[in-house]
Amino acid sequence: MRTTLRTGRAAAVFAAVAALTLAACGDGGGGEEGGSGGKSGTPSPPGVELPRLDGEKIQVTAVWSGPEQENFVKVLDEFERRTGAEVTFVPAQDPIVNFLGTKIAGGSPPDVAMLPQPGAVRQTVERKWAKPVGPAAQVELAENYSPGWQAIGQVDGKQYGVYYKAANKSLIWYNSAVFENAGAREPKTWQEFLTTAETISASGVTPVSVAGADGWTLTDWFENIYLSQSGPEKYDRLAEHEIKWTDPSVREALTTLGRLFGEEALIAGGADGALQTEFPASVTQTFTGGDQPKAAMVFEGDFVGVNIAQTDAEIGKDAKVFPFPAVGAKPPVVTGGDAAVALKDSKGAQALLTFLASPDAAGIQAAEGGFVSPNTSLDLAVYPNEVQRSIAKALIAAGDDFRFDMSDQMPQSFGGTPGEGFWKRLQDFLKDPEDVAGIQRKLESDAAKAYKD
Repeated sequence: MRTTLRTGRAAAVFAAVAALTLAACGDGGGGEEGGSGGKSGTPSPPGVELPRLDGEKIQVTAVWSGPEQENFVKVLDEFERRTGAEVTFVPAQDPIVNFLGTKIAGGSPPDVAMLPQPGAVRQTVERKWAKPVGPAAQVELAENYSPGWQAIGQVDGKQYGVYYKAANKSLIWYNSAVFENAGAREPKTWQEFLTTAETISASGVTPVSVAGADGWTLTDWFENIYLSQSGPEKYDRLAEHEIKWTDPSVREALTTLGRLFGEEALIAGGADGALQTEFPASVTQTFTGGDQPKAAMVFEGDFVGVNIAQTDAEIGKDAKVFPFPAVGAKPPVVTGGDAAVALKDSKGAQALLTFLASPDAAGIQAAEGGFVSPNTSLDLAVYPNEVQRSIAKALIAAGDDFRFDMSDQMPQSFGGTPGEGFWKRLQDFLKDPEDVAGIQRKLESDAAKAYKD
């Protein structure tokens, strides 16, 4: 019920993402072609060939909402324009595999599902829901994707998923006015990060916004610390449950995270407030209120840009970003992504997969911000600002040297279900960060059951 991408050492991506620190200080102004500067471009003229689908109705489902959903619908609108098909977006609930099971049992499966975990892709294949990627989409994948990004969408060597959307989940965004007023600098290590947080706190602003109501954000905190502290090999082994959650390396990572979670004054609203804060609010409260926001920093991926766009803050000026600080020898780089999987063996479903594997589709959503594509053929000039271009450039430059989100590789009952498993235990940890051993035991108990099932 899980799949892991083992891609060797992450040195290249560490170096590439380190460049974000410099890029984040820019103002999104002019520069060179190909993503190193300049105003946001527009998608290239249509390049991918699509069939006419006049009269065909296609349903697409994803757990996206708000601006993320709205921007994806713009991609679907262009697909409609080019093919004549009628495409409907169907909002899904987490966990999406359960949502799909209900739809399939009722005899109304969507044509295409956007799946946020490799484990979910595998589950749809094991349950004989997913259809293999067709020849036209495979051509697009071969032309536009590195072998590693193709491999994540494969099950037992056969291609089922098209990774339309990627994410760099090792970023910390900050309110530049607060940093300037406090005399704070971008930290490079975990200790420097905590020191910076204390400096900001002393200036009268709570330093860190934590989206504790959404357990997945807490798993991302843990994963970044664990990858940097224990290294890629142990990261892979823990993802596969080859290492127990009672292992000393897990204790070390939780203890490190507890240095933040255990300091109520460093977290907006304290633990109780954080546990009531959903991800969108964790971002907007950081960039609302000028130099007196509810928090100075918020951790999460490049998609934070979508939520910043809901405020008056300007990315690259009011909102800047630095790489997740190094806990061990090197800073971590954790990626995520959403794969398009066909659930109907229809001409329309396969045409949509072909479109989503092309730079044509990626360019539409990239231009809206808060989105990064692993598509190597996408002109980086389409991204709307220098920060987004730098994040995308780092992802592409990394090639296959990255580690995929750990929780997304796990059985969904443990790594991807609200109120259960990994998500729930880290919410418990946020409440009581001193109970490291107790949280480890509960994590191991939950994991043992999930991996056995």
